[in-house]
Amino acid sequence: MPESARERLEAARIIAAWLKTAAFPDRLLDRLSSKRSFIMELAYGVIRGWRALDWIRSQLAPRKPRPQLDALALVGLYQMLFMEGVPEYAAVHETVAAARAAGDARGAGFVNALLRRAQTERASLMALLARQPPGIRLSHPDILLDRWTGRHGGDGAARLCEWNNTPPTTTLRVTDRIAGVPAFLAALDRAGVQAAPHPADPGRFVELPHGFRVAALPGYAEGWFAVQDPSTAMAVDLLAPKPGERVLDACAAPGGKAILVSERMERSGLLVAMDSSADRLKRLRENLARFRDDFARVAEGRADDPALLEKGLPPDARGGFDAILVDAPCTNTGVLRRRPDARWRFTEDRLRGAVRKQRALLNALAGVVAPGGRIVYSTCSLEPEENEEQVRSWLKEHPGLSMEEERALRPPGSRTDGAYAARLVLRC
Repeated sequence: MPESARERLEAARIIAAWLKTAAFPDRLLDRLSSKRSFIMELAYGVIRGWRALDWIRSQLAPRKPRPQLDALALVGLYQMLFMEGVPEYAAVHETVAAARAAGDARGAGFVNALLRRAQTERASLMALLARQPPGIRLSHPDILLDRWTGRHGGDGAARLCEWNNTPPTTTLRVTDRIAGVPAFLAALDRAGVQAAPHPADPGRFVELPHGFRVAALPGYAEGWFAVQDPSTAMAVDLLAPKPGERVLDACAAPGGKAILVSERMERSGLLVAMDSSADRLKRLRENLARFRDDFARVAEGRADDPALLEKGLPPDARGGFDAILVDAPCTNTGVLRRRPDARWRFTEDRLRGAVRKQRALLNALAGVVAPGGRIVYSTCSLEPEENEEQVRSWLKEHPGLSMEEERALRPPGSRTDGAYAARLVLRC
C-alpha cells in the first residue's frame, strides 16, 4: 500500500473508532509507531470539523454509511474542502486508494463517487454551508454555542468558535536548562528552525512553525523546553512557589506545571507531585526523567478524598503544605483547539460531575494546607460554574480561607488557551 494511502487509512480508522466508541483520539494516536503528524492533522481536523463535514456528507449521501466508510468519506472531504496544502486530485485519489487497500471495492466506489461530486459542487456546497445555523457551519454543539452566546453575544461566541477551529501552533516553554529564549532561538536557527517568541509571553515561550517534530529539535533530550501553552504558567505564577517551601501539586500528570514549580523552587525544599491514575503517573515519571528532575517526589493518591490523600502522601510530607496547586479536572472548554473531541463530550451532566469533583478536591486539600499557606485552584475551562462561581461558593463554606487574587485568560483575545486560576489563603 502506498504510504500516502496508508496514512489516510490510519486516520480513517481512528475516526471510525471515535465515531463508534467516543474513544479519546490522543490515546488512539499514541498507538502509532511513526508518521504521526499528517495522520494527527487529518484525525483532529475531521473531529474538529465533524458537524460541518457530517452535514456536507449528508447532502451528498443522505443515507449514513457504516463507520469505516463514513470515516473515509469525512477524511476525503476534510482534505478537499478545509485542509491547506493537499491538491484536490490527491484528496480523491489517495483516499479512494485507502478504501481499496482496506479490501472494500464497493466502498472505494462509494468514496470515489462522493468525492468527485463534492469536487464538482464545491462552490455551491460551501455557499449552502455558510447559510446554515451557527452550530453546523462553526462545527460546535448547540449547548456550548447557547452558553457562550448568552455570555458574550453572537459575535463573541462566533469568534471563540473560529478560534477553536484554527489548528493550534506548537508552543514551547524554555526551561532553566538553557540560558533563556534568545539562546534557545539561536540553537533552533542553527538547526534551520525559524521559531519566534510567543506574543502572549515572549520572555518564556516560543511558537514553532508547522512541520517540525518536537523530539527532533535541539535540546529535546537535554530538557531545554517543555511543550506547553503560555496559559499553563498562569497558575504557577499565582502559586509563586519559593525555595525551601513544602509544595503539593495535587493533580500533577503529565507534569508540565510540576516541572515549572520545581524550577521556581530552585529544587530546594519539598515538592510532592501526586496523581491517582497509573497511566498518568507513568507519563509524569517519563516527563520528569526527560527533564532529569529528581527533585519532585512522585506519589500515587486520590486528592479528592481526605483519607486516601493522607495515605498517598510520603511520610515526611505530612503536616501541612505551604503551597498547594490543584489543577482540577474540568470540561476543557478552554482548550478545544488542542482537544477538539472535548466539544462533543460536553453535557450539563458532565459539567455537574466536574463541579462535584472539583469541590471534593478543594474540600480534601483544605485539610493539608498549613496556616498562612495558599491553595491555587485552576482549570482550563471557560465555564463560570467551574471557575469564579465554584470558588466563591466554596469560600462561603470555608470562612478560614479567603480569595487573594484570581486571573483568567479568554481566547481569542488572550492568544492563548483559556484558563482560570485563583489563589486562596488560609489565615493564621
